Amino acid sequence: MVKFNFVLGEKIVTSRNWVHLFLTTLVVGAVTTAVVGFIVRWSEFQQLLSDFNILEFLSILVWLMGVGLIFSILSQMGFFAYLTVHRFGLGIFKSLWNPVQVLLIAFVLFDLVYLRYNAFAESGEGIMSYIGLAVIVLVAGLIVALMKVKQTNKEAFIPALFFMVVVTVIEWVPVLRVNEHSWLYLMLFPLLACNAYQLLVLHKLNQKSQEERKALEEKVKTNKKAQKNRPTHSWTVILFLLI
Repeated sequence: MVKFNFVLGEKIVTSRNWVHLFLTTLVVGAVTTAVVGFIVRWSEFQQLLSDFNILEFLSILVWLMGVGLIFSILSQMGFFAYLTVHRFGLGIFKSLWNPVQVLLIAFVLFDLVYLRYNAFAESGEGIMSYIGLAVIVLVAGLIVALMKVKQTNKEAFIPALFFMVVVTVIEWVPVLRVNEHSWLYLMLFPLLACNAYQLLVLHKLNQKSQEERKALEEKVKTNKKAQKNRPTHSWTVILFLLI
């Protein structure tokens, strides 16, 4: 059975673990979008339930889960893109890569507030609602980054925060340009959930893949030793003739 390897981060993940990551992230995206959609569109769902319109309720729920699958795929594309960018960043900027990431985080958060406020704020509208979304993204990023540090080491804090803030906002751009409030939240929380899941489970998949590779290497060595110790066919024939 042939096994393929995929580069994720600084280690290699086996194809089986990569498929596991892909499928479970799809589930996270679908479930999170369904839950958030249920909350955001509660008035609509409440009306359907009160009218016992179960069929339409289920159809909307399935539609939300389908949208969640799209969000999940977008999140996974961003995840793999970041892993590539992270490698290039380390190669180009070396020890300056972390300060560069901090500057980019600050720049993206500032633009998330300033550009949206200039583009969509009505006369007399305050800026606090625009700051609120940036705070949600930053707080979620800080929580996930701290969890990543506990899993690995303190050097993972800035890269994790960069991924959770900068990459999430980039993935969020299609809805940010429309600025429809229900869609803002409907897309944001599934993206945060999918990105956090991939980031936190990566370390475990790396360890699991490493253990699988070691087990496979030991199995191959054992088979080679067994083949060396096994008598060849010619010697078997000679022994048979002598007997």
